[in-house]
Order: sequence, then C-alpha cells, then structure tokens
Amino acid sequence: MTAHAGSDAADAYWTDFRTTDVEAAKSFYAAVFGWRFEEYVARHGSTYFLACLADGLVTIFAPYISGQDPVDMNGRWNVYFATGDVREFVDGLAHSGGVLESEPAVLDDAGEMVFFSPPGGGNTGAWHPWRRFRSARSEDPGAVAWIELLTPEPQAAVAFFQQQFGHEVTEYPQDDGGTYSTLLANGTEVAGIAAVPAGSEGILDPGWQVYFGVSSVAESVAAAVAAGAVVLLEPDGTEEGGTIATLRDPQGAVFNLLEL
Repeated sequence: MTAHAGSDAADAYWTDFRTTDVEAAKSFYAAVFGWRFEEYVARHGSTYFLACLADGLVTIFAPYISGQDPVDMNGRWNVYFATGDVREFVDGLAHSGGVLESEPAVLDDAGEMVFFSPPGGGNTGAWHPWRRFRSARSEDPGAVAWIELLTPEPQAAVAFFQQQFGHEVTEYPQDDGGTYSTLLANGTEVAGIAAVPAGSEGILDPGWQVYFGVSSVAESVAAAVAAGAVVLLEPDGTEEGGTIATLRDPQGAVFNLLEL
C-alpha cells in the first residue's frame, strides 16, 4: 500500500491493487504510467510488487489471497485509511453504522488491518501502520492524485468517517442540487464522498474511485487503450476538477485519469 503524500496528511490513506494476474497487471500499468516494480517478499512468504516512480512508492500489487479473496474476482483497487488500535476501531463499528467485512489481520511487519464497509457500502480498509515507505508526491504524473467514495448514502457515509476517523468535512454544493463532501486530515482534503453521478449508473458502481494524475489525459487514454483498457467515460473537463477520464483495465478494475 502507498501513502498519499504532499501534505501533513501524508499518512491519511493508502491504496493497493489485488489481481489474479499480477504480471499482466504490472505490464499494463507500466505502459500507462511508466511505473517500475520492485519485488518484496514478506516474512510470511507472500510476494508483493512495489510500483514506483523515481524513488517514491505509488502503490503495491498483490495476488488475491487463497482462502481470503475469491479467485474469480476482477482486479480491484483497494483504499485504506490510517487508524489507531484496530480492535478499538472494530468495536466502534457497532455504533457508527459500519459493517465488518473481515477479521483483523497482521501483515508481516507493516501493520494490522481490517476491512469494513461504511453505511451505503464501499469495501474499505482500516490500517494501523507500523512503518511507512517513501511515497511519490500526489502532484506528480503517475501518482495517486485523489480518491472518492461513490455511495447511495453520502451523508451517512460522511458521518461515519467523522465518527470513526475524526475527519473534518467541507461541503461543496453542486449544480444538480446535491453536495460533494471532502474529508480533511490535518486541514488537508484527502478524499471525496458523493452520490453516484446521474447518468453513470451501470458504468460507475458504488465504491471507491482511485484517480491517477497525468500530464495529458488524451495521451494516457491512448496508451491505456493500446495496452488493452476500455474507456467507460470519455475525457471530460470540469471547471473545478480539470479533465478526467474513467477506464476499465484488462483485469476488470476501474480507474480514473486526472490531468494535472
């Protein structure tokens, strides 16, 4: 997993990528973002691959875990938020409306984690880190630039993250009458929460969306399509967020491009 960097909230969240075909996924994302990969063998024997830009970590690729992850699943981008004691976090779910998705687990010497869903769904990890890597800056092309939760219950999800993680919140009124909420850690916006956009039902499912910064969305879309991706939402410019595009990679995972 990799920490969002570029602010005092550098340890606010992490991402990783799970797939049944790590080698194919590595080839695809290297072609799109220019990532290089470093092999990391954990003490328990599992092999992971660190996706890097220069000397900074972008994310980690891992195979689905036998007996824990269903082997017939598509590739999946996971989002994790930093927390303190994982057992205390799990105890709090009963009062905040969250659902426990997996029992707490210790992974090597990196920390302890658990998966949960906030109200409205959206499989999410909570991570108590024991150490950190040097992270790629979020404003660099090829790094994680933003994450957002699309949910049928945005206000309930916002309240959940406030209660469980202590996030502050900023609300942005939208032209359609809805609200786009951002979660803040140490005064820095680290994630968004919103309803599934009208007209994108069946294309964007409820859950986490991961955005990668690029210098040119058009060029990155072309590289992704050449490597086997399918464009779900064509490049579109917005006054607030710049040009974005949504794609599905050859492993079936959805990801987004954000022009920096």
